[in-house]
Amino acid sequence: MEIALREVHDSDLPVFFRQMNDPEAVRMAAFTPKDPADRDAFDALWKRIRASDAVARTVLADGDVVGSAAVYGEPGEREVTYWVDRAYWGRGVATSALRALVTEVPERPLYARVAADNEGSLRVLEKCGFRATARARGFANARREEIDEVVLTLRG
Repeated sequence: MEIALREVHDSDLPVFFRQMNDPEAVRMAAFTPKDPADRDAFDALWKRIRASDAVARTVLADGDVVGSAAVYGEPGEREVTYWVDRAYWGRGVATSALRALVTEVPERPLYARVAADNEGSLRVLEKCGFRATARARGFANARREEIDEVVLTLRG
């Protein structure tokens, strides 16, 4: 399977919206918008992302849109985020996409936050060179409770 990143196109947004409304994926991601089904809020978020200095990319698998990946935030505090359609979990898509993204964005350090029980995302981040540097607790909208999270850092 060939994994590639490209600029986000308007036609990608309905696919992202559908992916971000998969109940199992939302629960696993944990830190999601209050109401993932709010299309107006989703559109406003992507409008802000695309107008900012974030590096936002569409993830393609053999040419099909299967997710998104981005680096966002203030210099010195920039974070990575990614979302891959659940049908592609466990197939190396997220790892390949994140590797490509961190190669494209040479700025360091980069940070990531992940629910402590999201073993798949922890593995993806570690395979891409991120290392756990802190633990925290945060309110997870998708679970409607405070949960443990791991903060990871990619240096040099």
